[in-house]
Formats: sequence, C-alpha cells, structure tokens
Amino acid sequence: MTSAAVDQASSDREERSAAGTVGGTRAFALLLVITGAAGLLAAWVITLDKFKLLEDPDFTPGCSLNPVVSCGNVMKSEQASVFGFPNPMLGLVAYAVVIAVGVGLLSGARHRRWFWLGLNAGTLFGVGFCTWLQYQSLYSINALCLWCCLAWVATITMFWYVTSHNVRRGVLPAPGALRGFLGEFTWVLPALHIGIIGMLVLTRWWDFWTS
Repeated sequence: MTSAAVDQASSDREERSAAGTVGGTRAFALLLVITGAAGLLAAWVITLDKFKLLEDPDFTPGCSLNPVVSCGNVMKSEQASVFGFPNPMLGLVAYAVVIAVGVGLLSGARHRRWFWLGLNAGTLFGVGFCTWLQYQSLYSINALCLWCCLAWVATITMFWYVTSHNVRRGVLPAPGALRGFLGEFTWVLPALHIGIIGMLVLTRWWDFWTS
C-alpha cells in the first residue's frame, strides 16, 4: 500500500469517527472558559465568606457595602442553602465543568448530540435557578450580593451562547431565519436579559440610588 493510500485510509477513518459529533469555534470555547472562570471565582469567594460567617456570626464580608449591597444578609438567608448546603458549592462543580468543556473544545474536542443537549439543559437549570435567586434577592431578602451578580451574568451569558451554538449547529431544530439571526446577533439576547435585570434592580431601590 502506497503512502498516499495510507493517508487516505487514515483520513476516511477520522471522518467516520467524527460523524455525528459537533465541535465548537475557538471564540465559543473561550467564552465558555471565561464565563466558567467568572462563575467559579464568584462561587469560591462566596463559599469562603460563608464558612467565615459560620465560624463568626459577626463577620462582615468585604462586599457588604451598604443596606442594599449586603452580601452578609444574602448569605444568612434561607435561600442561600436551598439544597441543604451553601448554594455556591453547587457552582464550584458546575462552573468547573463548563471550564473543562471549553478547554476541551480549544483542544479540538467534538461531542455527540446528547452531550450538547445535556450542557444546554444544565445551563437552562442554571438560568432558572439564578432567576429564582434574583427574585428572592430583590423582593424577599431585600439585598444584593455583588459576587452573586457576577455569577448571574456569567450563567446568563453561557446559557444564551450554548443555546445559540446548538441551534446554529443543528443540535436544536429551528427555522433558518432564527439560525441566521443567531449567527450574527447572539449577543443581543444576553445583553437584553441582563439589561432587564439591571432595570429591575434600578427600579427596586430607586429611592436609595437617587438619595
């Protein structure tokens, strides 16, 4: 068998092994790494402060700046431990997984449809959980945590870009017009989503911000 024939056979095997799998662009991979790292940083800092608060009830986290931006009040709330342990401990695992996926894509990894659907479901759960926490912070706890806000922004961004990736790559069925829109304007969705939250925060404490 000639060298050319060997190369052709190797190429054919690679194409067959890649059949049914989907990769990602370098930009998308970097976005996963960056948003995952931002979320992991927020989860790590909140976890450390939570442990300090458990050791010393009088401990004041560094991000407790005023009656509204008060991480301590958020950490002391029942909503901060929904599953029986501090919420950020869940983030330590979830955001680390997102970083690992991004690094894998940078290395040329390709995944099957079920993997991408699982990632989309995970980020959807993350956005849903963040939305519930946002509501609780604004209308029940009546305080904001800056590190939580960073985690919210990271989760919202990764959700919309994972969803966009899956739609554009055919993992999620969608009309051509939607695929075309997402190919150019994916950034509009997280920007609009985050903007709405920002407006809710602004109006919720309007008197405080303007006083």
